[in-house]
Amino acid sequence: QVHLVESGGGFVQTGDSLRLSCAASGRTFSNYGMGWFRQAPGDGREFVAAISGIGGRTLYAESVAGRFTISRDNIKNTLYLQMNSLKPEDTAVYFCAAAPGGEEWSSPMRYDSWGQGTQVTVSS
Repeated sequence: QVHLVESGGGFVQTGDSLRLSCAASGRTFSNYGMGWFRQAPGDGREFVAAISGIGGRTLYAESVAGRFTISRDNIKNTLYLQMNSLKPEDTAVYFCAAAPGGEEWSSPMRYDSWGQGTQVTVSS
């Protein structure tokens, strides 16, 4: 498994931007597809975005497409989520996750390593 640590969350206003980071260690980072998920209070874990191992393919939830951008730096072993035009409904704990095999998946069942999460709160 991969050890993952998220950072970059915070409290922002509607329309603001944030960039989340996820530092990975323990395995060859490029061998893993990576994803971002989020969970609001009382809700299940929701897919946000995913990226393939070498970064050539990305996948987004409809609710964030055009506002969020997932990227990765396989030299720095870091995953990113650039979030623009934030809305109150984006408020959640955001988790990064790693899926062995290098594919980008929307199902959380495909991921076997998870970070501890970082809180994003968007105020109206």
